[in-house]
Amino acid sequence: MKAISSRHVFTQGKLQEAAVLFENGIITDIVSINDIPNNCLHNNYGDLVIMPGLVDTHVHINEPGRTDWEGFNTATQAAAAGGITTVIDMPLNCIPVTTSLDAVNIKKACLKNQMWVDIGFHGGVVPDNQYELNAMVEAGITTFKAFMIDSGVDEFPASDTATLEKAMPILAKAGATLLVHAELDSCGQEPIIADESSYAEFLDSRPDKWEVEAIEEIIRLSAKHSCKVHIVHLSSAKALGLIQKAREQGIKVTAETCPHYLTLSSETIPDGDGRFKCCPPIRNNNNQKALWQGLEQGIIDFIVSDHSPCTPALKRLEEQNLWQAWGGISSLQFGLSLIWNYLKTNNYSIDVLIKWMCENPAKLVGLDHIKGHIKKGFQADFAIWNPNKEHTIDKKEILFKNKMSAYEQHKVFGVIEQTILAGEVIYDRNKENFTGNPKGKYL
Repeated sequence: MKAISSRHVFTQGKLQEAAVLFENGIITDIVSINDIPNNCLHNNYGDLVIMPGLVDTHVHINEPGRTDWEGFNTATQAAAAGGITTVIDMPLNCIPVTTSLDAVNIKKACLKNQMWVDIGFHGGVVPDNQYELNAMVEAGITTFKAFMIDSGVDEFPASDTATLEKAMPILAKAGATLLVHAELDSCGQEPIIADESSYAEFLDSRPDKWEVEAIEEIIRLSAKHSCKVHIVHLSSAKALGLIQKAREQGIKVTAETCPHYLTLSSETIPDGDGRFKCCPPIRNNNNQKALWQGLEQGIIDFIVSDHSPCTPALKRLEEQNLWQAWGGISSLQFGLSLIWNYLKTNNYSIDVLIKWMCENPAKLVGLDHIKGHIKKGFQADFAIWNPNKEHTIDKKEILFKNKMSAYEQHKVFGVIEQTILAGEVIYDRNKENFTGNPKGKYL
C-alpha cells in the first residue's frame, strides 16, 4: 500500500489536510496524516495541491493516417505533463475515421506501448453509417461525434438532418450520446475576401447565428428522438438561452467550451497568424465574459481542450492566409494552467476548476464512477501542482508533436509537479520525463 499527503488535498468538495491511501491502482481510504499505516510507502507533498487527474474528452490525436500531425505517444505525454490522466480521442482526423468497428480496431492496434495516460475513443456519425453504430456501442463506445457542417477532411462528411434522423433513434435506444459540432452555413455562398490575413474578416464569415441555428435544430431533434446530445466547443454565448430553455423542458442537452474561447478574444488576435484559427472562431471579449457566466450558471457543463494540431505548413504562417490555414488550437498540455490563471486572478475557488475539468467531463463518457474524484474505490489518478507558481509557456517545453501554440509566451499561474496514473508516477517535472514503459490503458 502507498500513501500521498498534503495540506491541500481536494476531497469531499474542499481542500483539506489529508492522506490518500491506494493499492493496485485504486484508492482504498482517505485518512488524516496521523493515521497513515506504518507499512505504507508515504510521500508528503507539503503545500502542493493534490487533486484528481484531469479528464479531457475532446482531443484529436490523428493516429493512424495523419501521425505527422499528432500521435498517441506525443499527445499522451503532453497530457500527462498537463495533469491529465484520461483523454478521449475524436473520430477524426485519423485515417480511417472511427465510424465503424473495423476502424475502431485499427486504431486500437496503434495504442501498444504508446499510452502514457488512459485513452478512450469517441465513435463517429457520418452519412450511411447508421448500420455500424450498434457494433461500436457493443464494443464499449457510448459517445458519437457528428459535424453539421464541413469537417475540413473528406473522410468525415457532414451529417444533414436526414443522416441525424437515422442515427439518433439508434443512439437513444442504446443510451448513447450524440456529440455535435454545431454550425450551419446559412449563407450558402462563398464569402468575398478582401484581405486573406484579416482575422476580423474570418470571424465575420462564421457568425453567431451559424451556431444558434445549428443548436436550435439539434435541440429539436433531441426532443423528437429522446436522444442525449452534447454541444462540443461552444463558442457563441448567444446560444446559452436556447440550451437553458431546452433543459428546463426536460431535453437532454449538455455543452462544453474550451480554454481558447475563455482566455483569448478577437480584439487581441493578430492578423495572419494561423495559430489562432479555429472553427467555430474565437469571438470578442463580451462574448468571453458571457461564456464564463454560462459556466457559473451551469449552462455550460465543463471545459476541454479540443486539441486539434497539424503541421506548421498547414497553418500557412508564412503566407498569412487565414482562409487556407488549418483550423485548430493546440493546447493539450496547458489547459489547467490557462484556466487556473483566469480563476486565480478573478477570485474563483479551486472547486470549480475540478468540477469543470475533472468531474463533469468524466460524466459525459460514463467514467464518473472511477474518474474525476478522490474517493474510496476510485482510480488513484492525481494531478499534483503548485497553484501559486508562475511560468511562461515556451515552445521548448511543448511535448505535443508540432511545437506551436496560440499560447506561446503567455504567463500563467499553476505548475504541474507530478502526475500519477493508477498509483504510478507518469510525469515528474524535476526528473527526466517519460522513462520506462507507458502505463496507460485503453478504456
